[in-house]
This record gives sequence, structure tokens and C-alpha cells, in this order.
Amino acid sequence: MLTAKQHALLMFIHERLTDTGVSPSFEEMKAALDLKSKSGIHRLITALEERGFLRRLPHKARALEVLRLPDTAAPGTARAVATGPGAGFRPSVIEGSRPAPAPALAPGTEEVAVLGRIAAGTPISAIQHEQDRIAVPLSMLRGGEHFALEVQGDSMIEAGIHDGDTVIIQRCDDAPNGDIVVALVEDEEATLKRIRKRGGSIALEAANPAYETRIFGPNQIKVQGRLTGLIREY
Repeated sequence: MLTAKQHALLMFIHERLTDTGVSPSFEEMKAALDLKSKSGIHRLITALEERGFLRRLPHKARALEVLRLPDTAAPGTARAVATGPGAGFRPSVIEGSRPAPAPALAPGTEEVAVLGRIAAGTPISAIQHEQDRIAVPLSMLRGGEHFALEVQGDSMIEAGIHDGDTVIIQRCDDAPNGDIVVALVEDEEATLKRIRKRGGSIALEAANPAYETRIFGPNQIKVQGRLTGLIREY
């Protein structure tokens, strides 16, 4: 799911490319979305890039390529079309139908709610709706409340987190330096990243050299949970 601003920016870039063949400038994008700074545009472009909607072309100024568009649903509720590569606490969640009743749990497991799909890059508007339940080995649980998210994207691939994996998250509001966390950015977007606290700044690091480390002030980031396990289907 795209946020309203992500959707608006993607469509603005798409329309400009269709009309002129040239990407709009950051100043034009800032004016079109009525934002106060270009850093907001940079954050939105990074989110769209990590979600597979947009690509920055190397060695070219103002060079953007739209890889895919959302469905025609209203901004904030759109589901991505399946023609390209792979939204309070609000991740970008793709709504699904209610699952059938789960079978009896296997010994040594506990049921955890699956709250949606998170881009292993940038945001998820915030986790609100249970979509499924999954049996999780007790060895992955650390006490307290846990939830699960399906990973979409490759920005954490060098940490062993792949597109389609299910991550198990312990809900918390802080985490040790170096942990992989679900972090809420500026009360609007959330992301799965490694957290580094450096003086008065917080860095959210990708585990893929194709994605940059993002630096924020301490009041811009709220930890929503920390990674405790991962489930992969083959």
C-alpha cells in the first residue's frame, strides 16, 4: 500500500514522463506536493524505489523510470499490480481476506498474528489489521507481544532477509544498537532496517549496497519492534 503522498508523487512523475519524456526536478516535485523541503521528496522517492515502483537511472541527473503503477484504487488503499519486480503504528499493508480457521498448533509453537506486508526498505503506514495467524517456534519468541510481517523487497538481503520471508517482531519501543527493527519515521512511515545510534542521530541501515543509509534526528524515529526470528517457505 502506498501512502497518499507516495501515490501522488508517483503519478506526478509518471504524467510528466508521459508528456515530456523528462523527469521533473526536485523543486517541481516539491511544489506539486506542497512540501516544505526537498528532503521530503528524497524520502518519498527512496520509498517508491525500494517498493519497486520507481528506479533512479545511474549517471544521469533527474533520471527516473517508473517501473509499475498502483491499481486505480484511491491513494492509500491501492494494491500494487503484479507486472513488475518485487501504510497508531501504520505499515504499508496489503489487505487480504480472512483466513480459514487454523489447525491445531504443533507442540513447541505459539500462534502469532500476521499484520501485513512490509517493504524491507521503506515504509509501511502502520500495522493495524490482523490478516492471518502463523505458528511460530517458541525459540523465536522473547517474551511479551509479538507479531509477524511478510517481507517485500531486497534491501535487507545481506542480513539474510529475502523477499517473501516472514519476519517475527517483538513489540517494543527501544532496541540495542545494531538490532534490526521496525521503525516508524516521522509518525508516517515505517521500515525494516538495522538501527545505529550515533550521538544525537539515528541511522537506519539497509543490508544491501544498492540502498543508502538514512540519518534522522532522535525525535523523527520511533522503534515499533525488534526482529527475533524469520520463517521462509521453499
